[in-house]
Amino acid sequence: MTNQKRRDAQMAYLSDQAVLEEQRVCRHILQQLNFMDRSDFDGIRSVVKKLLGRSDGAFINPPFYCDYGKNIEAGKHLFVNYNCTILDVAKVKIGDNCLLAPNVAIYTAGHPVHPDTRASMYEYGKEVTIGDNVWIGGNAVICPGVHIGNNVVIGAGSVVTKDIPDWAIAAGNPCKVIRLITEADRKKLFRDEDIDEEAWADIASMCY
Repeated sequence: MTNQKRRDAQMAYLSDQAVLEEQRVCRHILQQLNFMDRSDFDGIRSVVKKLLGRSDGAFINPPFYCDYGKNIEAGKHLFVNYNCTILDVAKVKIGDNCLLAPNVAIYTAGHPVHPDTRASMYEYGKEVTIGDNVWIGGNAVICPGVHIGNNVVIGAGSVVTKDIPDWAIAAGNPCKVIRLITEADRKKLFRDEDIDEEAWADIASMCY
């Protein structure tokens, strides 16, 4: 079995020349993305479309970093803010209407724990999935193998090591569910502050 097939099967693999060649293709695209005119929004969208394995209306504020790009599959209207990193050794599946704040890191890549085994240079990737309508706060880290449900908020600075269920607000290191999102949150803006009536009327006309 080739190392590419081993990697894609989420088995132990080596980054041989064939694997590095796939990364080289990605880095050419990232070079274009990360050094283009930051006001060229249409151009950025076009390069992002070429970079990601699947997307629909995705926008990434550069700089952005990933290993392959083709292993990132996004639904509708993904927004990725500045300086995010996705190590997509394994698939990273992101649902519709998701927001990644600045400095979010999603890691599928890992290495053996024992130092002797790790010195062999074998590594692995474990798939990460993120549901629809998820907001991941700044500087959060999503670890290999994690599954995040739909309609979730991950607090800034969190380290997510375990699965997070639907409709949860979760935060901390390690990240834990703080509470569930309820109907009482519908008109909330920031903490206990409500959205003003003018803005709420506009939101209601768009969403309800």
